[in-house]
Amino acid sequence: MKPYPFTAVVGMADLRLALVLSSISPAIGGVLVRGEKGTAKSTMVRALAGLLPSVDVVGGCRFSCDPASPDPACPDGPHAAGAPTSTRPARLVELPVGAAEDRVIGSLNLERALSEGVTDYQPGLLAAAHRGLLYVDEVNLLHDHLVDTLLDAAAMGRATVEREGVSVSHAARFVLIGTMNPEEGELRPQLLDRFGLTVEVASSRDPELRVQVVRRRLAYEADSDAFAAEYAEADGALASDIQAAQGLLPGVKLPDDALRQIAEICASFEVDGMRADIVTARTAVAHAAWSGRDEVTTDDIRVAARLALPHRRRRNPFDAPGIPEEQLEQALQDAQAPEDPGPEDDGPGSGSEAPSSGSGESGPRESESREGPGSGNQQTVGAGSPYRAKLFTVDGTGEGAHGRRSRAITDSGRTIGVKPPGVREGHPHLVATVRAAAAHQIARGRSGTGLKLQPQDLRFALREGREGNLVLFCVDASGSMGARARMREVKSAVLSLLVDAYQRRDKVGLVTFRADTAELALPPTISVDTAATRLDALPTGGRTPLAEGLLRAAEVLRIEKIRDPRRRPLLVVVTDGRATSGADAVARSQLAADLLAASGVAAVVMDCETGKMRLGLAGELAARLRADHVPLADVAAESLAGAVRSRTSGRAA
Repeated sequence: MKPYPFTAVVGMADLRLALVLSSISPAIGGVLVRGEKGTAKSTMVRALAGLLPSVDVVGGCRFSCDPASPDPACPDGPHAAGAPTSTRPARLVELPVGAAEDRVIGSLNLERALSEGVTDYQPGLLAAAHRGLLYVDEVNLLHDHLVDTLLDAAAMGRATVEREGVSVSHAARFVLIGTMNPEEGELRPQLLDRFGLTVEVASSRDPELRVQVVRRRLAYEADSDAFAAEYAEADGALASDIQAAQGLLPGVKLPDDALRQIAEICASFEVDGMRADIVTARTAVAHAAWSGRDEVTTDDIRVAARLALPHRRRRNPFDAPGIPEEQLEQALQDAQAPEDPGPEDDGPGSGSEAPSSGSGESGPRESESREGPGSGNQQTVGAGSPYRAKLFTVDGTGEGAHGRRSRAITDSGRTIGVKPPGVREGHPHLVATVRAAAAHQIARGRSGTGLKLQPQDLRFALREGREGNLVLFCVDASGSMGARARMREVKSAVLSLLVDAYQRRDKVGLVTFRADTAELALPPTISVDTAATRLDALPTGGRTPLAEGLLRAAEVLRIEKIRDPRRRPLLVVVTDGRATSGADAVARSQLAADLLAASGVAAVVMDCETGKMRLGLAGELAARLRADHVPLADVAAESLAGAVRSRTSGRAA
């Protein structure tokens, strides 16, 4: 089946332009495509490869060296002048989500290095993508260190592998394209910034466009050859235009006035660092070449800023993406006429633009009570601004997904030992391998200076890093928690812990209980911004079904352990400890707490009781759960991290 034609995709003008500009100038740094499932993200990326010009390569070179300018450090070189050459299409290399680091950057054959004294480098996916496209679907689900590696290579144009003192480097210039569904979690801001451009895509709500999408897709599936032939001329014309723009690119001028305009726009949007200025400038130059101009204009800068700045304005996962068009136009006007400040205002972002909900940069959330017809005693109170919460950890050493919370055995991190003989995964351990082989050299008749190695001699390093955990919040939303000031404080604390969970690459879940039931408000997910949205809309009121809340949390943890057995949980119960709903409410809550304690789950009870007269019920609940008892006001206290570690010692689930 032939690939779906690029020009047959309906709509997606911004995505189409971003991909074309990155193809014209790979130095832009690639494209991050954000959008819900089923929006043709992968289809467009795969179709793009067919538009790129074919490349000439040195014959037999595994690193696709250009015959006109071969890499002097190529592991397969040096390449002599006049060496045989061949021509092949530009490659599209797809990176699987579960790929190991050696598969991405390549690996060294330690056995040959020790026994024969040669560097036998096996190239990885970065070498295969050189002078082509590297496509990473669900890039937000990759381990952070792999994303760092990809972005470093994309920015530097080289990949380096260092193993046990041996270093190999090769050219790796490619167009990096990542796609992600924000509902499945965000990339860290530091990684977002490394992508050159970003595009938000969504399904059209226009029925006519949706009909057109379906009609074309069905026609493609019925006869892909005929469908591709129908758009072959349009794809060919677009490919020729890209090639022409690539030829024009080196001659495009970036005047000082245009560069100053770019600098003032980036400053007005308060982006961090200088990468935004550089990417915007490169994108503006590429757009000028794409438009057939030899000098950058304001129109080029407008397009470049719209693609290069949105993701660089995000400070935390709760900030809304994108930049307002009116704010961009105002910044462009201000940059064009700095001598005329115009009417007094508060600068970019003033006026009618509303701050994003939950943003740590836009001030506190508005706290309000929303009581409509039929709401009874139910009310909804917003959270204040999040703050830096102290670290909650699960003691012991786990083996969960990469993260930044609790200690774990991982394939990256510091070496703490050697894996048992026969375990052949991860990074080879040089010293242990030499020791294992040394005892057999006489029996193997070693001669000369090289070691005689056999496969059973290889030893692999045992490494310790950090893992992400499942942080399950069990939040009391009953009437006793509904006082406006108290609930605002509760939501602020939980919101702060959600920010912390985002930074530490955790899964999060939310169980709430009020009236006579408990509800799984958010199944475990890595999308903490979704959790923040659910928390913000959480109503309060009614009696306190504490037993139901604890039992529902226990059920969620049981199911999640089956689904993701390596990810260790941390239960955070947010309550004042009262149990008032149903018969024998207190006794049932005690039994539920005993059940959770018997499961060994690490837990923390955030005590929300306030006032001078306190019953101490949350403290009693913490004792039954064998959990740490933390007053709500002390969530950011210095003693919290140590207290949690001591209370959860030896109870890793």
